[in-house]
Amino acid sequence: MSHVTNLGIAFRDVVARHADRPALIYPETGERVSYAELARLADRVVTALHAQDLRPGEVAVFFHDKSPVAYAAMLACLRLGVIYVNLDPDSPWERLHRILSTCRPKLVVNAFAALPFAAELAAEGHDAVLHLRAMPEAADGAPADARFSGSHPAYIMFTSGSTGMPKGAVMSHANLLGFIAWAQSRYGITPDDVLTNVNPIYFDNSVFDFYSAIFSGAALVPATAEQVRDTRRLVRLVNDARCTIWFSVPSLLVYLLTTRALAATDFPAVRKIVFGGEGFPKSKLRQLYELFGERAALENVYGPTECTCICSAHTIRAADFDDMQALAPLGLLAENFDYEILPQDASKPDFGELFLRGPQVGLGYYNDRERTARSFVQNPRHARYADIGYRTGDLVQRDSNGWLHFRGRADFQIKHMGYRIELEEIEAAFNSLPGVKECAVVYQTLGEGLGQILAFVAAHGDVAGEDLLKQVAAILPPYMVPRRVALIDPLPKNANGKIDRGALLGNSVGG
Repeated sequence: MSHVTNLGIAFRDVVARHADRPALIYPETGERVSYAELARLADRVVTALHAQDLRPGEVAVFFHDKSPVAYAAMLACLRLGVIYVNLDPDSPWERLHRILSTCRPKLVVNAFAALPFAAELAAEGHDAVLHLRAMPEAADGAPADARFSGSHPAYIMFTSGSTGMPKGAVMSHANLLGFIAWAQSRYGITPDDVLTNVNPIYFDNSVFDFYSAIFSGAALVPATAEQVRDTRRLVRLVNDARCTIWFSVPSLLVYLLTTRALAATDFPAVRKIVFGGEGFPKSKLRQLYELFGERAALENVYGPTECTCICSAHTIRAADFDDMQALAPLGLLAENFDYEILPQDASKPDFGELFLRGPQVGLGYYNDRERTARSFVQNPRHARYADIGYRTGDLVQRDSNGWLHFRGRADFQIKHMGYRIELEEIEAAFNSLPGVKECAVVYQTLGEGLGQILAFVAAHGDVAGEDLLKQVAAILPPYMVPRRVALIDPLPKNANGKIDRGALLGNSVGG
C-alpha cells in the first residue's frame, strides 16, 4: 500500500485492491457500480473540474442526487484538493444565499435534471455550473491528482448558527483518514459489508456512510428522500440489498417502528444498527432491542459536526433498560480522541461542558475567524504548548466506569430530528420579519428524548401566527421551523430585563 497522506491516494489504493467489487448498489433498479467503474466516473469529473480551472483549496458546491456520478464528483474533488460543500436543494434560497456568501464557490456542480435555484444563482453571478448529466466523456488520461498534505481541507459541512448565519465546519483529509480507521476498527468493516446511506448527503451522518464504505472496499446503498419517506419501501430496499450496517438518526428508526414497517424478520443481514444525532426514546429503543438485540449490535454514537461526525460509541445492553427515564450512555470516547470536562461547579468535577481534543478535531469554521476563535480554543488546563480543542457546548456526566452521559446544553443549541440547531438562528429569522417586535424560541421536551420547537412572538398590529410560520419557512429549512407560534405582547421578562424563557415554557402554548 502507498503511504497514505490524503484521501485521493487512499481511494486509488482501494480501487487497486477491489476493482471488481461493487461500490454502489441500487436494489430497485438492479444497478451495481464497481470500484473500477466509479474510478472511471471520477476520472471524467476530474477532467471536467480541471477544464473549469478548479484548483486545490478552491470551493465547489454540490446539488447531489445520490447518483453514481454525484459520488464520483465528491471523489474527484478529494483527488484534486478541491473543497466540496453539499447543499440541501430543499432549503429556502435565503439560507443557501448565506452559505454561498460564506464559502464563495468557484463552481456549482449539479446532478439533478434541472438546476435548483437556477435563476437565483445566475442573478448572483454563480454562472460557472458543471451539469454532471451532460458531462462529456473524458479523454484518455485524466489530469494527475494534486499533491497536498493531510491537513488540507476536504469538505465544509454547514450547520445552524446563532447569528442567523450558518457556520461551515471544515474537515481535513487527515481528520477523515483517522475517522475511517476508527470506523473500520470499531465495526470490523470489510469489503464484504454493505452499508446504508439513508442519511441526507448534506447532513453530517452521511460522512459515516460514504467514507466508512467507499474507503473500506465495502458497498454503499443510497436511498433517496422519497424512498426514505416510504417506510415499507425503505425496509424492502435494505432487505433486498442485504445491508449489514445501518446508520441513521433515532427519529427514522422510531418512524419505522411507529408505522409498523419493521418486523423481526426484516434486516436479515444487518449485524450493526448504529444511531446518533439525538436521544433515542427509551421505550422505542427497547422495542428495537427486543426485535434485533439477539442477532445485531445496537450502537448509540455521539459526536459534533466539528469533530468529524462521531467521537464516542456505546453498545446497548439489557442493563441500559433498568432506568427507562435516562438516555442511553454515550460510553467511552473513540481512541483517537481525548477530552476534558470543564466543570460549571468546582465541587462537581465529573459534570460540565465536554471539551474535545485530538486528531479528529476539525479546522474551524470556514471564512469565520471570530466564531472559530470562540469554539476552537487552547486547552484551558494548561498553556505549555498549543493544544487546540473544541468546546462542544454539551453538558456531560462521567460515571464510575468512565462512561459519559449527555445531560443537556450549555447554550441555546438543541438536537432536533438529528440536527444540531441554534435556537438563536430561528429567532434571527423571526426578527427579520417586518411584523415582529421581539421573539423567543424555546425547545419543549416531551419525554423519552422527544421534543418540539416553539416560538413566542410580540408582533406589530394584527398578525397571524400561521402567516409568520409561512414567512419563516421561506428562510429556514423545514427541520428548523417551529411547531407553532404563540403571540404574546409583551414577552415576559426576568429581573435582568431579559426574556424569561422558563416562564414561556410554563405558559399554555395551545393554538
